[in-house]
Amino acid sequence: MTTTGIRLHAPAAGWSIAADVVVVGSGVAGLTAALRCEAAGLRTVVVTKARLDDGSTRWAQGGIAAALGEGDTPEQHLDDTLVAGAGLCDEDAVRLLVTEGPDAVRRLIETGARFDESSEGDLELTREGGHHRRRIAHAGGDATGAEISRALVEAVRARGVRTVENALVLDLLTDAEGRTAGVTLHVMGEGQHDGVGAVHAPAVVLATGGMGQVFSATTNPSVSTGDGVALALRAGAEVSDLEFVQFHPTVLFLGPDAEGQQPLVSEAVRGEGAHLIDADGVRFMVGQHELAELAPRDIVAKGILRRMLEQDAEHMYLDGRHFGAEMWEHRFPTILAACRAHGIDPVTEPIPVAPAAHYASGGVRTDSHGRTTVPGLYACGEVACTGVHGANRLASNSLLEGLVYAERIADDIVANGLPARVPQPVPHPEIPEHPLQTPEARFAIQRIMTGGAGVLRSAGSLAAAADQLQRLHTDAREALAEHGKTAEAGVDTWEATNLLCVARVLVAAALLREETRGCHWREDRPERDDAAWRRHIVVTLNPDRTLAVHTTDTTHFPTTLPPQAPQEQ
Repeated sequence: MTTTGIRLHAPAAGWSIAADVVVVGSGVAGLTAALRCEAAGLRTVVVTKARLDDGSTRWAQGGIAAALGEGDTPEQHLDDTLVAGAGLCDEDAVRLLVTEGPDAVRRLIETGARFDESSEGDLELTREGGHHRRRIAHAGGDATGAEISRALVEAVRARGVRTVENALVLDLLTDAEGRTAGVTLHVMGEGQHDGVGAVHAPAVVLATGGMGQVFSATTNPSVSTGDGVALALRAGAEVSDLEFVQFHPTVLFLGPDAEGQQPLVSEAVRGEGAHLIDADGVRFMVGQHELAELAPRDIVAKGILRRMLEQDAEHMYLDGRHFGAEMWEHRFPTILAACRAHGIDPVTEPIPVAPAAHYASGGVRTDSHGRTTVPGLYACGEVACTGVHGANRLASNSLLEGLVYAERIADDIVANGLPARVPQPVPHPEIPEHPLQTPEARFAIQRIMTGGAGVLRSAGSLAAAADQLQRLHTDAREALAEHGKTAEAGVDTWEATNLLCVARVLVAAALLREETRGCHWREDRPERDDAAWRRHIVVTLNPDRTLAVHTTDTTHFPTTLPPQAPQEQ
């Protein structure tokens, strides 16, 4: 394996930690992998960008999907997932998810997660978009992610897993043969470690979450800047399906100029019977799909956008007034509080909603054990592309995917063992390999992406976005080459540089895919084209920082790499 040699401009590491496994991220995927590795006796270090409980998992409202209810089966869950994925799911990956999912959820409960139960003591299950059965387990009404995060964080602390909080991962360390040798990272603020350092380990698990901050308005927290995908690209890994960014249909509308993280109005609200209406009170999703408001998310988002365009409106409405105060207060307390904080009372008035960037179905390409195309580098959760989600993620499959594939990664690391000789990282280059973007570039990237690569896309809008992103990239390269200058190294510039990296890949893939499929909606190519495009787009980063793009032959991903055999002493 030949790596790109590209790394972020950063100071040399001033401290280091030795470990067997380093897990980057502290959501459901990261902490599950860490707990399982630690239980197997591996020296495990968790690195997380903020506090342990500050990732995207705690914002998850709806729940976790699994065939746990009476009459439900993994096969039915598989069917719903394949339909939502619009013909692009890897069926083998989905089958693993739905068959191993129920037991994985039970193990999560054994870890300490407390889900809502009926008066008889059974799990209280609900429905969400695209599901034909009630199979969504939830906690605290609409605080499922927060409860899962609480349980896993408590377990990590109780078992004494070593953690490094407030740390932005920078780059993958590799040895002369391209094998993983750890990561570099920057710790923000005072603590046991400060500034740039390194964790040396032969196995790295990326669980860094999404990249929603590449758009102006998103449900993602501010830390979701695509750091894991950008790191993997610089390390030479393959990235796939990045054009499929799911825009959640029902995000609280705070005005046309609202930016940053926006309050989510969970799909579970529609699952319990809330209706989408326009300003005249008309239920416009009826007749557009057999499930109406509970159609897969891409269909609902498109339905809302179409109605907005027809009526020249900035938003639609979600009407749950018939729930009554008691149901709002007990089933959806988080959403009720968020709405009231912005002057809207769902008990007495419909909620203004509009689509906003929510979830990346694509990411770092992995196999069924979470292995990427870089030996020793694994990925799980939103940062990964396992093939499960296809062109559009089925509601509440994300927490389940993070859970199932994190367990598979830990099992693979344990089963195949670690190299007998610890990989020695290649020395950091003296000359910075990758110019940094200024902090202001973050907002420029978000405006470019929102305008050119949002819910509605076309060849023209995507080409314009590609040109603008390339100009940002070229300007930084020329400044470095001609004047030896780049933006000052720091969290803001590293994040902006990562956002530009993932934005370029997303736009390149979206421009290439000349069809409409799932959550990729091309106005100029409104039809789905199975003959030409029932395949995945795979992107890598060349050593000269250009993008290499190719497609797979089928919906199935080719293998990544065989498991790394232990090296001789």
